[in-house]
Amino acid sequence: MSLSETQRTPSTLVDRIEAIGKKIPDPVIIFIFLLAFAMVLTGLIGGHTFETLGKDGGMVEYSINNMLAAENVRWMFDNAILANWLGYGNGVLGVILVVMLGVGIAEHSGFLTAVIKGLGSRLSERMMAPAVIFLGIMSSMATDAGYLVLIPLAGLLYAGLGKNPLIGMAAAFAGVSAGFSANLLPATPVDVIIGVNAQAFAEAQGVPFESSTGQALTPATMHYYFILASTFMLVVVGGWVTRRFVQPRLEKMEYQLPEEIDLSDFQLKPVERQGLKAAGIAFLVSLGLLFALATGPLAPYTNEAGRTVTPYLDNVIILIAIMFAMVGLAFGYRTGKFTQLADVVQAMVKQMNSLGYIMVLTFFCYNFLGLLKHSELGTYITYLGATFLGGLGLESFPVALIIGFVVVTALINLFVGGLVSKWMLLGPIFIPMLYQVNPDMTPDMVAAAYRVADSCTNIITPMMGYAGVILAFMRKYKPDFTIGEMIIMMAPYSAAFLMAWSLLLIGFFSFGIPLGF
Repeated sequence: MSLSETQRTPSTLVDRIEAIGKKIPDPVIIFIFLLAFAMVLTGLIGGHTFETLGKDGGMVEYSINNMLAAENVRWMFDNAILANWLGYGNGVLGVILVVMLGVGIAEHSGFLTAVIKGLGSRLSERMMAPAVIFLGIMSSMATDAGYLVLIPLAGLLYAGLGKNPLIGMAAAFAGVSAGFSANLLPATPVDVIIGVNAQAFAEAQGVPFESSTGQALTPATMHYYFILASTFMLVVVGGWVTRRFVQPRLEKMEYQLPEEIDLSDFQLKPVERQGLKAAGIAFLVSLGLLFALATGPLAPYTNEAGRTVTPYLDNVIILIAIMFAMVGLAFGYRTGKFTQLADVVQAMVKQMNSLGYIMVLTFFCYNFLGLLKHSELGTYITYLGATFLGGLGLESFPVALIIGFVVVTALINLFVGGLVSKWMLLGPIFIPMLYQVNPDMTPDMVAAAYRVADSCTNIITPMMGYAGVILAFMRKYKPDFTIGEMIIMMAPYSAAFLMAWSLLLIGFFSFGIPLGF
């Protein structure tokens, strides 16, 4: 084979993969067919029962509901709009719409474009991707803010540098979603959810809630050393994947800028500098307002059940939307972009006009996910994965058990989303099972393996709740971009994160390094 032929082979392979990706139907079509397929499947296996270990150590029986039965058909119609669509994930669609109102004011005022111009002149191109990935990882402190705010901003940042915006959006998506279980700060919401339930699973079945050294575990910080190391590792690996695989491919792809974004002049104009000063003052005022709310009406309190409630964290997305609205208003009025309230209203309307696809997508997506839950089909998929892993016969190979648990959970994550729901099913089974195989397989180690697996494949499945939203953001720059192309674009991040993160966990296990405190 000649040298030229050898050089052409990888390009040909990539072209074939891209061609396959373009043939994957639009996510809306995918969910329509999945909805129909799931209904037929439940009709065929409806009534089938299975048992899994519950949170208290007892057996919990599940039964597949036949969604073709009259009462379940009525359930689908009765819940299609309010419960399954508008109420899915405690009203996540409403959260998306509200934050987009605030971001819309900031975007159409010209504020975001001016910020990107300023940042672009200060960050070197080599540090751009690692910085975006790091911000994505840290955004998990604000729950879903990274999906709705950082990813579009990363696209603008790269557009301002004359680069394909999808490069920045891919890096941000990798940081926000694949790096969801990493952070520099301890006791994030994910830490608490995983840790508290791991303790309940262990204590219910007589497993000591201790580390491999015999020290008692603290649920909220039992993974802190691991997630701290993971943050730096993911930034390095993600930056390398961007430079080595993602950027070279996307730099050859054509894209377009939306009409409202004009980055032809990348130098800040005097009026924009004045606008940024006004926005900076508004930002400080908004921080003061948010602090007043967080220590006043939205301050933590103890409810009747004795649990601590944190309203300011529960409403952080709305608070962020208020902040964006305030700085956008200040910038827009100072630069003359807004002269009356009608201009502000028009900015919000323009932003809503771009969300039509999201409305259509979420209707079918959330109804399908609601059907998975109501029919117990999602639970059954998780049960099959757990049964498969338990039958691999890896009892004498603890490292192989860790790898097997990571791989199976990662595969389940492609079909069943939801960090908490899967943990509530897998945790009660594998925390006692793996501990019985090897006492070094402590609850914190099993939970860490679950966190690695649950995060890495989020970016390559249409089942992830924000996949369609991210696709809609990317289509602003490339209208014909498909879900298949997005999955192919994100696959290098997923594979590299899964491999590197698993090796990091195995290193902690093999050398007896504590995962946290």
